[in-house]
Amino acid sequence: MEKIAFLGLGHMGAAMARRLLDAGHPLTVWNRTAAKAEPLVAAGATLAASPGEAVRDADVVITMLADPTALFAVADAVVPRLRPGTYWVEMSTVGPDVVKELAARLGEGVRLVDAPVAGSTDKAAAGQLGILAGGDVAGVERVLAPLGTVTRTGPSGSGAALKLVVNTAVLGGVALVAEAMVLADALGLDEDTVRSSLAGGPLGGAVGRAFAEDVHFGTSLAVKDVALATETARLPAMEAVLEHYQRAAADPAVAGADIAQAVERIRRHSA
Repeated sequence: MEKIAFLGLGHMGAAMARRLLDAGHPLTVWNRTAAKAEPLVAAGATLAASPGEAVRDADVVITMLADPTALFAVADAVVPRLRPGTYWVEMSTVGPDVVKELAARLGEGVRLVDAPVAGSTDKAAAGQLGILAGGDVAGVERVLAPLGTVTRTGPSGSGAALKLVVNTAVLGGVALVAEAMVLADALGLDEDTVRSSLAGGPLGGAVGRAFAEDVHFGTSLAVKDVALATETARLPAMEAVLEHYQRAAADPAVAGADIAQAVERIRRHSA
């Protein structure tokens, strides 16, 4: 079995790393807050003191980090330690330009696959993520299988690009549901009736995500993702959506909470 180094144990990363550990892979983990690795270490993973130490003997390096800044900070430590033949599977949501810059930093013989995921923490724990993989995927498809279904998107950077499109649609839809509920509140309609009616229409998936429980996609991460999209193309509707999420994330109680909490804040502050 391939030796895997998994860097980044947030809500998604921890669940994904556990799937790989349960599949039998020798797993070394690193996280900026080491305490988050404790459940994985108890289950058999090895905790590294630094990103460079984590990847020293790895066949496959997987990163699941919050943003480009975190990714490049890890890259500075990791790149000099990577052996020729190593695969780096970058699964964060950072956009294709960042993937291109990361690829340019890698040494000869190190292969980069951009493979961000569609799905939240429930899908990660169940191994049911949608994995949008660009680049030389064949060498790591077996490694990724315990995490979900791999869709080959094309050349390097295409997975990261498609993830921006997918997240733009999801986050835009969730914000639109929030505004629809603002209108329903203003009209004095029964919430359950409105939600049921919306769920039966074309926005059904967005309705489910807007009111989801026991999943986690932080509002501050939504700000980051929508900002990546609006910096790439002119998207007037998404610029308005970005303002919604930015205002929600300005509340410390909402910034780290799931986007369902952002929906509630949009409703309260738009009345």
